[in-house]
Amino acid sequence: MYERIRNLREDHDLKQRELAEILNCSQRIYSNYERGDVDLPTEVLIKLARYYNTSIDYILGETDEIKRYSKKL
Repeated sequence: MYERIRNLREDHDLKQRELAEILNCSQRIYSNYERGDVDLPTEVLIKLARYYNTSIDYILGETDEIKRYSKKL
């Protein structure tokens, strides 16, 4: 999971500081997320999935499908 959030950030040419601002946290806290020192809170998982237009399952490593799920009505 932690490698995925680093790879997503790097694929979008973002620095940790920039993504921390998007998530409304410090760069140090975000760095802890990427290293796996701190578990990702649910609200951060949701924000990351929305920002990267992917699924929480992808971020958590439960699927290799990067595309976001479509909503079924």
